[in-house]
Amino acid sequence: MHIGNFLGTLILALSLFFLGLQFQGMEIEAAGVRALTVTLLLFLYVIRVKDKHLFFLLFLIFFSIAEIFNYITWVVNIDPIPEIDYFYYIGNLLYIISYLFLIARITYEMNLKKAFLKFPVQIGLLVILGFFFVYFVSDTTKKELGNNEYYLELLYNAVVMFLMAIALVNYMYRDDKKSMNLLIGTICIMFSEVIQLAYFYIADFNLLNVLCSMFLVFAFLFFYLQSRLKHRKIIDYQQHQDVHIES
Repeated sequence: MHIGNFLGTLILALSLFFLGLQFQGMEIEAAGVRALTVTLLLFLYVIRVKDKHLFFLLFLIFFSIAEIFNYITWVVNIDPIPEIDYFYYIGNLLYIISYLFLIARITYEMNLKKAFLKFPVQIGLLVILGFFFVYFVSDTTKKELGNNEYYLELLYNAVVMFLMAIALVNYMYRDDKKSMNLLIGTICIMFSEVIQLAYFYIADFNLLNVLCSMFLVFAFLFFYLQSRLKHRKIIDYQQHQDVHIES
């Protein structure tokens, strides 16, 4: 069997195993399998995708590092200063950096000026909804976190919301299969993050944790699918019509 096919089959099996561990409430084991699965997906991307994009590669690298670091926090008891949760800051910053690279990947080949001029109303509504989303979602953690942790959570949620918003603008701008897969992947990421907040700070139901993990698995499935596609060439119909009239 080709190594790429083997890795793909292994990743699928590990994803199902990961969901099974989450369903059983085995958090430590699930965190280890999740870190391994994301790392293998990184290797699969390097092996299978010919036209690799630097920003997407960096997204996978930093996300894998964040997952490995998250697993380490479960199994290693290091607490140099009890008053400051360094694991919380480092882990969340790694995820933020990874999402910023994904945002950079989405916007790299998009003409932002044309997109904003083409969809001013839609983008304006996205900005307003984004502010409300970030405020209300982050407000659920305010009573549980200190000021510094709350502001980091606010930044984290803002980055996730911006990621989904820019993916939506990218889909409206390009309207192709690659941008659609990117959008679905970012929506799954947002659902995963919101459900995770609900699990951590509102209701400690294991079903929420399982749903969070399911959305994360689907997110990376769509991210991998889009990485194997190319954007459809954008045709400026207005310019094409003008040239036809002049001829």
